[in-house]
Amino acid sequence: MVDPKANLNNIQEPINSASPEAKAIIERVLKLEKDKLYLKTPRNINEDILKIIKQVVR
Repeated sequence: MVDPKANLNNIQEPINSASPEAKAIIERVLKLEKDKLYLKTPRNINEDILKIIKQVVR
C-alpha cells in the first residue's frame, strides 16, 4: 500500500523546490482559479494569469 503522505510529498516537491518567484506565481494562479471556480464560464483567466506572471517577473 502506498503511503498517502509520501505521495503528497512527491506531488508538492516541485513547488517546494521552486524559486520564490515561481512559488509566488503558483500561489497567485491557484487563488485566481479558486476564485473563478464558482463561475459557470470563467472568462479572461488566461489574461489574468499572464498579468500575474508579468507582475511577478518585474
